[in-house]
Amino acid sequence: MPENTTAGGRAGNLPPETRSFVGRRRELARLDALLDPAARPGRLVTLVGTGGVGKTRLALNAARRASHRYPDGVWFAELSPLRAQGLVGFAVVEALRLADRSTSPVTEVLADWLADKKALIVLDSCEHVLPGCADLVRALLPAAPGLRFLATSREHLGHPCELRLRIDPLPLGDGEGARTGGGPPGDALDLFAQRAAEARAGFVLDEDTAGPAAAVCRRLEGIPLAIELAAARLGELSLGELDERLGERLPSPLDLLAAGLDEGPLRHRTLRTAIGWSHELCAPLERLLWARLSVFTGGFDLAAAENVCSGGPLPAGRIAALLERLVEQSIVLRYRTDPRRFQLLDSVRDYGGDWLRALGEERTLRLRHLDHYRGLARGGCTEWNTGRQLLWCERVITEHANLRTAMDCALSERDAPTALRTAADIGFLWRHCGYLREARHCLDQVLTTDPAPGPDLVRALWARAAVALLQGDLDCAERWAAVCTAAAVEQGDAVAVVGAAYVTGGHLLLRGRLGEALVVLEGADLLPVRDDWLGSAQLQVRLAVCLVHLLSGDFTGARAVAEEVRAESARRGERWAGAFADCFLAQADLAEGDLPAATRNARTAVVGHSLLNSTLGVALTLDVLADAVVATGDGPRATRLLAIGQRIWERLGSAQMQSPDLMSARRAREDLVHEKLGSEAYARAYEEGLAMSYERGIAYAVEDVRDS
Repeated sequence: MPENTTAGGRAGNLPPETRSFVGRRRELARLDALLDPAARPGRLVTLVGTGGVGKTRLALNAARRASHRYPDGVWFAELSPLRAQGLVGFAVVEALRLADRSTSPVTEVLADWLADKKALIVLDSCEHVLPGCADLVRALLPAAPGLRFLATSREHLGHPCELRLRIDPLPLGDGEGARTGGGPPGDALDLFAQRAAEARAGFVLDEDTAGPAAAVCRRLEGIPLAIELAAARLGELSLGELDERLGERLPSPLDLLAAGLDEGPLRHRTLRTAIGWSHELCAPLERLLWARLSVFTGGFDLAAAENVCSGGPLPAGRIAALLERLVEQSIVLRYRTDPRRFQLLDSVRDYGGDWLRALGEERTLRLRHLDHYRGLARGGCTEWNTGRQLLWCERVITEHANLRTAMDCALSERDAPTALRTAADIGFLWRHCGYLREARHCLDQVLTTDPAPGPDLVRALWARAAVALLQGDLDCAERWAAVCTAAAVEQGDAVAVVGAAYVTGGHLLLRGRLGEALVVLEGADLLPVRDDWLGSAQLQVRLAVCLVHLLSGDFTGARAVAEEVRAESARRGERWAGAFADCFLAQADLAEGDLPAATRNARTAVVGHSLLNSTLGVALTLDVLADAVVATGDGPRATRLLAIGQRIWERLGSAQMQSPDLMSARRAREDLVHEKLGSEAYARAYEEGLAMSYERGIAYAVEDVRDS
């Protein structure tokens, strides 16, 4: 998956600000100093505080302010969706957009890539995976001198170099300045006023509202989430009613302290009470929906909510209106970048999860969640080789956290057929959408349990072998390809047998055994191409044939096959195989001396691959485009393209998929450009290419050479 950029075009994946940020000037100043790469302390800074106190929002603002200091990016790893201890490294790989195709342990992959980088990683919501976070930090800090971590947690990580910054609630103020016009309100009161204006048009702090508003903030201990939930109620309550009801609901801080609660539990209880009060004010069906929505991770859309959460007293037709009510009350948040998607903040989701367990519905809802996302994955595999392919790729990326949660549920239920079917579908999609390591992880778990023969097993075996091919793990690919072929033959599906030829011929191709590969690949029957995952496998067989011809020097044969695949791809509206066909046609054009066609086809391929997050395809095509550009005499541009491609190959984890032919071609290409430019000019242009973000590199690659 490609990296994103922060404001100013810098590398990173920080999410956009969803609401205005209030206060925290002292904390931000402290973090400005601690996150300065030149500062000796601060390689691990942990913001520690109770739930709802605003740790995540503060961390994101501090990270944005520091982004110009980290040329290799500021990266946000959201850990709250994780349900198991062993997944922290996966989350960081995903955050860094490392399309990892190696088979090394995840900490080694991260350490190798980060070794010479100057980067900041934000680990958000560490408290439920503290051992995994501590282990990862312990492994990476010594290996990457330019790396710093900013963590948020309710507890510290326990690392020796950790600097803990306690995040307290917002300063309260007394409302006097707002009442008299003599000065700004306190931060807590300022936050209340801003959120109250969103709930009730025209709300302002004045001599009538400042006092009661300050009283509300005091009752809520200045906890931002509690203040926001309370302010949202001004759409239906007057300010006086809000203050009165909170006074009835919340015990005084003195009472809690007298009961022996220290400051941390006191504020936790205040937040829980405020959330509970919001829960009590909800209508019964709103409460039920809130509880059921807690099974989602990483957001959800209306269709998912209707499918998973309906039932019993909650009909699907009521969910849209109930969801809007929860949004109005700030219990559910709408994504600013995609208003069709929603999410629950961690503390609010945790409260809903507690109620779901109390209702005795947790397992039922988790199984419904599994069924929904298993059906989504099945649909993606069924329509992968059609004009809906790009939409499915976008959906798989958007729903990655929910798919991971569904996969975890399928494995924990110990229902072998369901787990196999789920892993086969999700594994196939993850293989094509950039999540190779997680695809391998889930497929290995189901394939080591002696699964039953059938189409699900063939699909899982094919996906596992295909993952190994892209990771350059050719021994593993050979082993799984043999098992896949045997299973396909046993199933008796002729198209499945054709699909198995791809993984068998593919490992022979990458080993440089081109003649043997061609025998296997051309021996596959040319059957009508299907719409599903097997149709994609059929096209990949033909692409492998094309690549054998290219590496053998048969450019006429390569062109014929590439044009065949491109025509079939265009007829179907699919893009994955079509982009590879464009890349291979560019190579044939180049060999035949048609530089304009080579450049045009390579640029088209880069666009197609980038749309589907096929970083492997982008890297392969940039190598070809560099060849075309250097042939036109533009050595500096070719060098920059090589550098952009090299940065992607580094993220892929295995250079040129460990193919000796592809690696030799890459070295020859670099030597040619270096000789044309000379060492000094080559080094300068190469550094310029390395400095480009992924998006800037793609844009540079597809610019018309005549205009660059």
